[in-house]
Amino acid sequence: MRQLFTLVTTDLLQRIRDKSVIIFAVLVPMALMGAMNLVMGDALDMDLETATVAVSAPADDQLAAALVQTLPEVGLDVEVTETDAADVLARAESGDARLGLVIPDGFSDALMAGDPVTLEAIRGDGAGIESSVVLSVVQGFLDRAGASAVASAAGAALGLPPAQLGGLAQQVATGEAAVTLAMGQTSDEQLDPKGALVAGQAGLFLMFTVSFGVLGLLAEREFGTLARLQSMPMNPHLVTLSKVLSSFVLGVVATSILLTAGGALFDVDFGDPLPIAVLIVCAVIATTSLTFIVIKLAKTTEQASIITTILAMVLGIAGGAFFPISGGGLLGTLLDLNPVGAMIRGLGITSGGGGLADIATPVVTMLGFAVVAMLVARLVPDRGAMA
Repeated sequence: MRQLFTLVTTDLLQRIRDKSVIIFAVLVPMALMGAMNLVMGDALDMDLETATVAVSAPADDQLAAALVQTLPEVGLDVEVTETDAADVLARAESGDARLGLVIPDGFSDALMAGDPVTLEAIRGDGAGIESSVVLSVVQGFLDRAGASAVASAAGAALGLPPAQLGGLAQQVATGEAAVTLAMGQTSDEQLDPKGALVAGQAGLFLMFTVSFGVLGLLAEREFGTLARLQSMPMNPHLVTLSKVLSSFVLGVVATSILLTAGGALFDVDFGDPLPIAVLIVCAVIATTSLTFIVIKLAKTTEQASIITTILAMVLGIAGGAFFPISGGGLLGTLLDLNPVGAMIRGLGITSGGGGLADIATPVVTMLGFAVVAMLVARLVPDRGAMA
């Protein structure tokens, strides 16, 4: 145990003195996150802003008034300004209103009669998803008003008195909506776009960070240091184990720094530190287990870099390091077993307030991945650094 501790400590000190490790494991990912924040920060911000709507509606038109009263009740922050048609167009063109609506004269009579009617909508400068939501509500109102005309025609066909037809049409057009919109929160296993980006990049670069142990082992073999270590009175497997353990420590430290710095940079709260620490440790265990396979396969540092890059990019992209990926059937099952994806899902749970008991599935997934990787490493013929 003392020999293993000495080997691990020595290797870590060498890694700290090697500035390239610190640069690639911490500084490069942080610089990449910072660049993405500058370029994509506004696009990743999904907070809905106030929808300013300028409306021109005819006086004493009951359905037009009902439509105007419906807009502030859609579940968003909607600011409605009633004005004339010319001012609606001017406000939309100047950007004072993100959406302009011009309701024509005879709006109610046309809808009740089932006649064609055109409601003019003008998207203003800076119109976004909020305006699209308001337009959807307007379209829904028009659809219901059209349904009222159909109901009125059907009532007339059934022989209802004319006095009842107007009330029937009015009830269909202005009745309580069967479906309403309410603001909610992201589901417990889903990070917002910024959080997913930070977690994904941390998981991707974790794959590269743990490879430094293999690269160090191969470098020592090329320089003859490995042969001298193996000639010492100790178990030769301790050399490999020390490289893996040093990679584990580097992975835990680097990932913790990236999640902390990325969370501060993108204003993301991943939740309680204790379950986050468990997720980080399990993710590092899962990715570090791949080093045993690389050690068996790679004979040179070039081969190790190629194999590591392939594993990192495949698992990182499939796990959602750049954008979410989902699938069904066998593909969906394989994606769910990805350690990078499992870490992102776990951070989504902790970000939603989950604790240790709630992250059991991601933890089991990552530890199960590590067990499978270790079994594969034992079955792969040793043609690499230790051959």
